[in-house]
Amino acid sequence: MTSLAAARLPESEQPLPVVRSVDDLRAQVSAWHRDGKTVALVPTMGALHDGHLALVRRARELADQVVASVFVNPTQFAPHEDFDRYPRDEAGDSSKLASAGCHLLYAPTVRAMYPEGFATAISVGGPAEGLCGTFRPQMFGGVALVVTKLFLQAQPDVAVFGEKDYQQLMVIRRFARDLDIPVRVEGLPTVREADGLAMSSRNAYLSADERARAPELNRALRDAATALAGGAEAATALEAVRTRITAAGFGSIDYVELRDADTLVPVTRAERPARLLAAAWMGKARLIDNVPVLPA
Repeated sequence: MTSLAAARLPESEQPLPVVRSVDDLRAQVSAWHRDGKTVALVPTMGALHDGHLALVRRARELADQVVASVFVNPTQFAPHEDFDRYPRDEAGDSSKLASAGCHLLYAPTVRAMYPEGFATAISVGGPAEGLCGTFRPQMFGGVALVVTKLFLQAQPDVAVFGEKDYQQLMVIRRFARDLDIPVRVEGLPTVREADGLAMSSRNAYLSADERARAPELNRALRDAATALAGGAEAATALEAVRTRITAAGFGSIDYVELRDADTLVPVTRAERPARLLAAAWMGKARLIDNVPVLPA
């Protein structure tokens, strides 16, 4: 029961209700639907920043009620990746979500999402092929599995994802269509720091010096996108990006590629809307970014 003191607080300052079981989540969403309200879902892995909160604000524009999930999903991490050290701060996340106008936090445990004996996997192709699908081959199967579960658990009308993870957005749209999941998948343009660096929870891994150099990734991509929109060949523009970010101090470059904006099929020229996508390492942080390429 809400205390009298809490009831006096503005909506943005009241404690955010939290549910941890599928039954409790469905009970609340079903109650909203019975009242004729629409529901938006914002899936996250926590360690929230302004980019996540922009998703919540967009979700509020699209639906009456907003559920945000916070779950660091083990099935999309390889054994050598950063699952154990991925930043976690549920109390801080809850406060930020409340301030952005979220109505409910769904924070299940790993055991609740993947109970003992869990034996199901999802295989994805199409837009999952190449790019991060090559360098993190476990990722999109894990994303497809957990997002499908979240869609079935929360039964939202719409779900909102950021375009920073552009390939992930395309994969989610594809399997939602393929599996006839009745959820509208909305994308939100990448939210950036003032110097252009895409907001990411993994930016916390950057040292001060690395953080100062990291925005060169976006600057190089934007310049290449301008050249591509003007008719430049992909090979020349992509090599220019690799050269610039290597000079800026990036180490291993996983990929710099030009893909069709809708299908993610590789293209050699931007003759129709395309995306320029990159993933590269700055110290211990694997940074990804992408920019649209719109032909003149």
